[in-house]
Amino acid sequence: MTDTDVPTGNTYDKYGTTNPIERKMMEGFFAALDRFVDGLAPTRILEVGVGEGIVSERLATRFPDAKIVGLDLPDPELAAEWTAQDLMCMFADVVALPAPDDAFDLVVAIEVFEHFDDPPAALRELARVCTSDLLASVPFEPIWRIGNMARGRYLRDLGNTPGHINHWGRRGFTKFVDGEFEVQGVASPLPWTMVHARVR
Repeated sequence: MTDTDVPTGNTYDKYGTTNPIERKMMEGFFAALDRFVDGLAPTRILEVGVGEGIVSERLATRFPDAKIVGLDLPDPELAAEWTAQDLMCMFADVVALPAPDDAFDLVVAIEVFEHFDDPPAALRELARVCTSDLLASVPFEPIWRIGNMARGRYLRDLGNTPGHINHWGRRGFTKFVDGEFEVQGVASPLPWTMVHARVR
């Protein structure tokens, strides 16, 4: 697979949407994220699939003394955004993270597992570098596809967002994460599944 073949997913800016329904959905998403980090005190945070850095910026506000590292696939435009936001990010493959064992006490993987060619290998690698907590989310199927179709998006693909090659419901994703971590909590901010787990 070449860089140009890598599925980058939906380019729609859900974080910056002005649609009132979508804004309400994002509020629910971030409320679930905030609940899961309440009570945590990470000093070393890794965000896999950092994208434009919205989640990392939110975590930096919550944990101003923590060292936050972001990781994503090669993309010059993203790199320019990271520089503008003063984010510490790098390009790498999630199944071969350039980090030693136990390098981070909080690992965040928001909206990325649906893109991975080998989700189990990615989860094992996140467990390798994590000493404590994992926060992960994926689109909740089939609600995600129905929502896309209701907005007139990706109709030829029955609402499947480009680059989404893995699909989970709440129970399936929870069981998947629990294969490497111990699940502490699950939230369903429509239309996502979000899991908080800890290393065993």
